[in-house]
Parts: sequence; structure tokens; C-alpha cells
Amino acid sequence: MKRLYFFLTFAFLIVFTQLGTAQITGSSHDFSAAAWNTSNNEICIVCHTPHNATILPDAPLWNHALSAVTNYTLYASGTLNATMGQPDGSSKLCLSCHDGTVAIENYGGVTSGTTFMSGGPLLGTALSNDHPVSFLYDAALAGADPGLQNPATALSGLGGTINQNMLISGRMQCSSCHDVHNGAGITGLLLKSNSHSALCLTCHIK
Repeated sequence: MKRLYFFLTFAFLIVFTQLGTAQITGSSHDFSAAAWNTSNNEICIVCHTPHNATILPDAPLWNHALSAVTNYTLYASGTLNATMGQPDGSSKLCLSCHDGTVAIENYGGVTSGTTFMSGGPLLGTALSNDHPVSFLYDAALAGADPGLQNPATALSGLGGTINQNMLISGRMQCSSCHDVHNGAGITGLLLKSNSHSALCLTCHIK
């Protein structure tokens, strides 16, 4: 019986690992076949490494060079009730490629890369035309803006509340809408489907 238990546990771990790998494989974050990826076609190493990682909060075993930009042009609107500040937390990790100032292959200590983000995924350093990030989204903000759901009580559609499933330490970040590991398998690396604006309407009352 013990042998059967260990065999089934081992088999489950293999299947689980393969399923997890399959999620990012073939997605827009799968750089294994890129000409500049000389790390034996590895997928994870562009962002993560098991050894000699950079110690950062919200960045398990981080391996990619960070952007040195400290003054992004932020989103602004007369109807914005949130208190805006410079991108922080996990959003800074996304911007290490998506602001276009750091080469994609600048990982593992490399600083001389020449391949930069371009096209649709390039956000640049002017974020004034993009959804705001890194702001506190709480009940007080929802109370000040009747167009927002209360994240403490409104359901996310992902098993819990907006605060539980979509916010990082109570803050709206890039990962509030996007899953960098493509867990849901949705185009655009979305956390959930935006069919009929479902993702938008999770937080916005319209």
C-alpha cells in the first residue's frame, strides 16, 4: 500500500509539473526558441533562476535586469480618485521589459543585450494612456468612486473577492489583470476572460 501511495504521489507530481509547464509553453512569454536565448532553450530562466538570484520582494528568485527609470509619466484624469505614485512591486518587474529601456536578454548578469520590446507589448515610459497601476484599491476608494466595486466584498469570479484574487497587498498591479504564466490560457495573458468586458466589469460598475 505504501508503494502504491508513493507511486501515485510521484505520478501526480509529474502530471502537475507537466501541466504547469504547458501553460507558459507556446505563450507570448515563451522565449525558449528566441535567437538570443542561449540558455539551452530554457523558458523560466529569462525571469527566474534557482541560483544566484536577485533578492526582491514580490519576485521569487528574480533573474532579469530591472529598469532604472524612476519617473514614469503617469495616468491622470479628472475622474481619478486614486492616489497615484510611481510603479512599484510586481509592476516594476513587468516594466523591466515592457518599458523598452532594458534588453529582453539582459538576464543572468548580462547587460549588453540588443533585443528590446517593440510593437503592441511596448508600453514605454509614458504610461499616461495605460490603465493605472500600483495604487491602493480599497473600500475607501470604492466609497469615493461609486463606479468601483468594493474589493473587500465584490467577487472576482476566480473563487474569492477582488482583494483576495486580484490585488497585491491591496494594490492594483499589472498582475491584477494579467497572468504572466498564462495560467488561464487566454490571449493577452489575461487573468480571466474579457468577453463582454467581463474582466473590466469585475471592478468597474458600468
